[in-house]
Amino acid sequence: MIDFVNDGKEISLKTISGNVLDSMHVIKSKSNKLYYSFIKLNKTFKTKTDLLQLVLVRYPKDDEYYQTTKNRLASLKKEYTDFVNAASQNNENSFLARYIRSAQLPVIPSMIPSDGQINYMKGHALDKVDFNDYQLIYSDVFVNKTIEYLTYYRNPQLPKELLENEFGIAVDTILNKAKVNQIVYQHLVEYLIDGFKKFGFDKILDYIVDNYVIKDDLCLDVKTEGLIKKRIDQAKFLKVGALTPNIIISDSSGRNIELYKISSPKTLLVFYASWCPHCKELLPKLKGLKDIKIIAVSLDTSRVDWLTFVKDNSLQYLNVSDQKGWDGKAVGDYFIYATPTMFVLDRDKKIIGKPVNYDELGKYIN
Repeated sequence: MIDFVNDGKEISLKTISGNVLDSMHVIKSKSNKLYYSFIKLNKTFKTKTDLLQLVLVRYPKDDEYYQTTKNRLASLKKEYTDFVNAASQNNENSFLARYIRSAQLPVIPSMIPSDGQINYMKGHALDKVDFNDYQLIYSDVFVNKTIEYLTYYRNPQLPKELLENEFGIAVDTILNKAKVNQIVYQHLVEYLIDGFKKFGFDKILDYIVDNYVIKDDLCLDVKTEGLIKKRIDQAKFLKVGALTPNIIISDSSGRNIELYKISSPKTLLVFYASWCPHCKELLPKLKGLKDIKIIAVSLDTSRVDWLTFVKDNSLQYLNVSDQKGWDGKAVGDYFIYATPTMFVLDRDKKIIGKPVNYDELGKYIN
């Protein structure tokens, strides 16, 4: 794939498919010559400055080469900013000039110490991005800046839960800046949802859905249908305090179990499947809960698999299933998009809480 600027004038490009960027030769098109000069400059600037910064961190400061390296780094920064300023100010209202202003790499001032550079980037990496310029969604600038900004919060040593908390801070910064333009805002919400979904970050997905999609009543693109739509609908229609839909479904003997007819101070409704690894871990643990009625709704399509799981784990709950899997009525009524999913209900079958794991369940039970 190649990108190019369509300014309505003749364009002629030549490159090698195995090395598109480095081999790109713009035969005809002033705009694209400037565009590819900028793209290549970004690449070389980042590579060189990262290497020189690494030298400055580790090299003895009293050595002559340290000062030489420092001077070279300062020179590279000046060359880069001079290019960006000239390119972005020439025909400054053109798409390309606006692109360069927003896509430029952040240049860290020389007085910022190496151990303070990440914090500087967290505070200033998005300063030059014009989130109000909705036409830039037709370029890679918003996506690239989002990826770049998220890397400042990525710490591979953190457990997943803490890493999602860090990403939440980054998401807040990005989306609150993007709110200046509804089109850009929605574009980035959709991009973040799609990206975090691919990496299985469910907690941050829920955070984006609750605090941005639902709060600001965003209508997302059709590509976010399916699992994400169910997640959004569940958050919208099954909030804490909401009355849950009634469930009428058969147990293993064929007897209908009706949720609204169950008399209990608290009810735990759990949707699970025998093939789900997290369900296999969670369901047996629930046996230790007291003073709560448990309705375990299986998404299994095989009656044998369902009943075998119940028997092998000695699950003395109200075990029910219609063997329709994801197409079951209760599954649809509760917008189930993942297993296990839990709802803690009060006597009137209103939602007290929606715990995501066994440890969180405890605070609603107790």
